[in-house]
Parts: sequence; structure tokens; C-alpha cells
Amino acid sequence: MSPRARAVAGNLVLAFATSALVAGGVEAALRLVGFAPERQLASRRIYDARWTTLLDCYPSNPRGYFDIDLRRPENDARYRALAPHRFDVLQQHHPWAVESRYNAMRFRDAPVAPKAPGVKRVLLFGDSFAEGQGVRQDDTAARVLQRLVDARAPGRFEVRNAGRRGLDFPELFEAFEQAQAYEPDLVVYALVLNDALQPPEFRARQRFVNDWILDRERTPDEAEPASSPLRSRLFELVAGRVEAWRVGRETTRWYLDMWSDANPGWPRTREYIAEMDARLRHKGARFLVAPWPLFVSLESGYPFEPAHEALRRFCIGRGIAYHDLLPAFRDRRTSELWVHAVDRHPNEIAHRLAAESLAPEVVALADAP
Repeated sequence: MSPRARAVAGNLVLAFATSALVAGGVEAALRLVGFAPERQLASRRIYDARWTTLLDCYPSNPRGYFDIDLRRPENDARYRALAPHRFDVLQQHHPWAVESRYNAMRFRDAPVAPKAPGVKRVLLFGDSFAEGQGVRQDDTAARVLQRLVDARAPGRFEVRNAGRRGLDFPELFEAFEQAQAYEPDLVVYALVLNDALQPPEFRARQRFVNDWILDRERTPDEAEPASSPLRSRLFELVAGRVEAWRVGRETTRWYLDMWSDANPGWPRTREYIAEMDARLRHKGARFLVAPWPLFVSLESGYPFEPAHEALRRFCIGRGIAYHDLLPAFRDRRTSELWVHAVDRHPNEIAHRLAAESLAPEVVALADAP
């Protein structure tokens, strides 16, 4: 071996040894401070067969907001029948809960009834964001909006919650048709950026992304979160960061593509929204599209503005009233607006901010000639 080759080999051995020494030091330090990757349990839900009562259940109550502790005897007696075979596990791993109650149409609202004379009825329509998943009934955007419009115009408006969790188009359009039983004067479609029609080939991409709303990858009910004592903490830290970056990049692209020609369902989605507006106009009612942001990087670098812009251009081009909720949340600390770290639906603070943003628009649009 030539002197030059020996020098290169020596440098490589030295670099490897130094890297191994540094890695070993970092590994020792991580173990010394007790580092282990966070593995919170995902949220769970239980409900009765008629879908009149539902509990969203969480593994912890970091903000002290969840008002039901399933370990308390009175709550055990009240809710055990919802899931008798799972209830003991829920008490152990998901003891904190929020209750939702639904009417016969499976909306989180009182039963449909005739409108009072002279009162204009406003429907807050959409999916779990509108329904208020993980938020107490009185804190939902619909209830807060009711209080706000009452303060502006006492007795003139009635706000009803026509949100139903888990819906995208075309199911959203079916729910919209059912909601016409309310005979609304104004429908506020609280759109979420996963609502678009997703043909099978496009939806298949979701297997490789996080939907930025519910953590679906955590340990199941029956297992305690744990990290193997033999597994490298440094490896887990680096691998977790790399995977989060990869999934984040793919997820962002998936959402942006959903509201573009990259999604074969985008043209039909536009037709559904236009048809909703047309049906309400035919009845002398009004329609407002009000997209929520996804609760990701609101402090800086919010990645989904192109999707909001695509929706704005479409609505304005079709003469559909449009009010983006994103400005109401911009520059706020994103994690402070989540229901929970494993459930990134808007919490009660976010619902209040959305209602405050909507209130003047609702009054002006409902009162417009």
C-alpha cells in the first residue's frame, strides 16, 4: 500500500472511530436523561347503536378541558353500556372524554323543527370540524356563532349545527341534501382540505401520508406504549425525524394535489359545490364557502395556501360567496389550537376564533337583499 493510500485509510479509520465515539456519547446521554420516543395512545370513540350518544376518548387531559373521567363511578354507570366489552380498557388507557349527542338525522343538534316567524336559519355545514369533534357542545363554532349573532341582532337568527364527522364528497353532498329539511336561509359550508372527491387511485396515496388531523399510527388500546431497552435511542431519534420529514413532504403534496388537476376528482368536486349553491339560490337561500385551515405550521410557512387559493379562484369565478378562515388563525401557535396532540381537530379556542370570523359575514349575507 502506498504512503498516500495508508494516509487515506488512516483518516477514514480515525473518522469512523470519532463518529462512533460521538454516537456512543450521544446514545449514553440520551439514555442518561431517559429519552424515549413519544408514543401516546391514539384517541378512541364509543357510541350507541342508534348513534345518539358518542364519546371521544383520550389518553390524557393536558389542558384540563375534557370534562368526563370514565374512572368516576357515576360515569362508569352512565357510559359503560356504550361499549361493555371495551370499557375497562378505555378506563385504563383513555379515561378522559367529551360527549356528543345527535338528532335523528345524525347531526349534533336539536331535532328539526319549523322556523319561528321572522327568524332566519343558518346552517353550519361540514364534517368533523363543523360538528366539533373533541369539543363540548356549547363550545362548538355553531353555538358560539349563535351567541355572537344574537349580540349583533337579537332574535333574528337561528344557527344550527349540520356537521357530520367522517364525510367527504360524494357523501358530503348527500348530507347537504338531507340538511335541507332545516329549510335554511343560509348554509355556511365549513370546508376542510380533505373534503374533495378522491377516486380510488388518488385515495390510495393516503396510505403513505398522515392526514394531519388524527394520529392513526399509535399503539392500540390493549398495549402500553413502550420502547425496547435494546433499541438505540439515537437511531430512534434520527429515524423518527427522517420519517416525519418524508411523511410531511408526501402529505403536503397529497393535499395540494387534491385541489388541482392532479386529482381526477377535482372537477366533480367543483360541480358538487356549484350544485349546492344553485339549489340554495333556487330556494331563495344563500351559500357561503368558508374553508378551515389544517392546523399545521400556522406560526410560519403554512404549506397549504395554494389549496385555499384554488378554492377562492373557483368560488369567485362562479359567483359563490367565499370567506377564508385562515387569516383568523395565522401566526398563532398551532399546537395551542389542537383538541389533543393525537387529535388535531380544532379545539374550543379555534372554534371561537372561527365563529368570530364568521359572525359579521353571516349577518351581512343573511340580511342581503
